[in-house]
Amino acid sequence: QSTGTGEYDEFVGTFQDRYDRLAGLLRGRVNHRPAEAIQSMPGGSDAEMIGLVDDIRSTASGHWIVELEDTTGTFPCLIMKDRAFAPLVDDLLLDECLAVQGTLADDGGIMFVDSLHFPDVPRTHKPSTADRHVQAALISDVHVGSQEFAQEAWNRFADWLHTPEAEAVEYLLIGGDMVEGVGVYPDQDEELDVVDIYEQYERFAEELKKVPGDMEIVMIPGNHDAVRLAEPQPAFTEELRDIMSAHDARFTGNPSTVTVEGVSVLMYHGVSLDEVIAELPAEKASYDEPHKAMYQLLKKRHVAPQYGGHTRVAPEEKDYLVIDEVPDVFHTGHVHKLGWGKYHNVLAVNSGCWQEQTDFQKSVNIDPDYGYAPI
Repeated sequence: QSTGTGEYDEFVGTFQDRYDRLAGLLRGRVNHRPAEAIQSMPGGSDAEMIGLVDDIRSTASGHWIVELEDTTGTFPCLIMKDRAFAPLVDDLLLDECLAVQGTLADDGGIMFVDSLHFPDVPRTHKPSTADRHVQAALISDVHVGSQEFAQEAWNRFADWLHTPEAEAVEYLLIGGDMVEGVGVYPDQDEELDVVDIYEQYERFAEELKKVPGDMEIVMIPGNHDAVRLAEPQPAFTEELRDIMSAHDARFTGNPSTVTVEGVSVLMYHGVSLDEVIAELPAEKASYDEPHKAMYQLLKKRHVAPQYGGHTRVAPEEKDYLVIDEVPDVFHTGHVHKLGWGKYHNVLAVNSGCWQEQTDFQKSVNIDPDYGYAPI
């Protein structure tokens, strides 16, 4: 249920909600003082602050100044290059929420940072598990309607789901991009097998009918789907739900947390992964290891921290992109690469795709992992 109309005040409200909720996760770590209060404290005082990252810049001598903003104003924080935690500056994204502890300079105009905290997943997190042997297949980026849709691989997967080996696979969670869409990128029409968007969904519905009828299916939209591009994306319209009505699937927004057999699965299509991979060092986030970029989002407790870049964000009454509750499983797609791993006991899975390499992907050097269904 989208409430946003795009007014300036609504954006402010969304960011204030982001700040309040993420600051709530950090309040146990530091004794926060508002920026306004810190500005009037005497030089040499100990100070602790929680804020959104407003600016990051390096000084002439190679130290870092991180401007933090809370609801009362901004305050500059200096991170010395020889501090043990200085490499963490490379992990920072604009607009994410941080807590710092330190000492004010003699003139009180800047804080020398002694420690830095992310909202993060507690290391003590213990995931829930089902109380019987049951499995879920995680897939995304099916891209029906593309000339490169991996039809043979899909048929093999659907056939496998009917075998005794797949008997325990009772759920199919689809993380967006059911179809190839129309006009998503330049000259896309030259790579389309089906040029009508409704016909693409009808074709997708036919492919879905190949999986066992008693499977429970959950679907969120992606950036190729016929849903607004700005996140959070509402679930599919009634008209599209009617087309994809096979198996009585559950349709929910992007992102959303769904509970399957008592296990919480955070499903997010993953558009922000492009930005995280572009901004952070290769060993922290890369297309070859997409799960590592997902770890960064878990650490920041937000699926799309940086505002104003490639990831379009719509203002809503609350920031639906904050990761309030720690999920047991974090499932993304979008980057067409397979990757999985555990971050503080949260299983992070990027499920690859069902589309062979397109000319567009060739031009940007993406070699997709297609035809995989992590179980």
